[in-house]
Amino acid sequence: MPVEIERKFLVLSDAWRETATGSQKLRDGILARFGDGKVRVRIADDQAWLTVKGPRRGLRRSEFEYEIACSEAEEMLHTLCDGPVLEKTRYFVPCGEFTWEVDVYEGALAGLILTEIELEHEDQAFTVPTWVGREVTHDPRYRKVNLLTLYANPQAALGRKTSLR
Repeated sequence: MPVEIERKFLVLSDAWRETATGSQKLRDGILARFGDGKVRVRIADDQAWLTVKGPRRGLRRSEFEYEIACSEAEEMLHTLCDGPVLEKTRYFVPCGEFTWEVDVYEGALAGLILTEIELEHEDQAFTVPTWVGREVTHDPRYRKVNLLTLYANPQAALGRKTSLR
């Protein structure tokens, strides 16, 4: 079974920009939710995928990805997504044996910058770069579905004193 093991962190500074080796524009939308899982459609430059993610068990979750036509993904983003589409630029930042992915959000989430690292096993050791801040892997405010809620109604979220920084 395909498994994703990732850890997510806040970003403290722009120092990562010095070593970024590339980037891509991403647009994500949620098609369905089931329990703690979801079905997402994503467009990255000129490619698109449907992704099914199961519930998180520790740092692990099942993840199934299927490449689809960009035209179909565009149609899904415009007609089937549950909530707004999130837009971000993902930068690739090598550090040791890993490549960190830094997501710079746009639109209503402008100013939010998160980074993640994908691991081969849950207890795999890695060095945390100086520009990486607090871990938010298990903080529900940073789950895609909650970011989408914030994106749809940022004033309501701020009224509840929700701080994403």
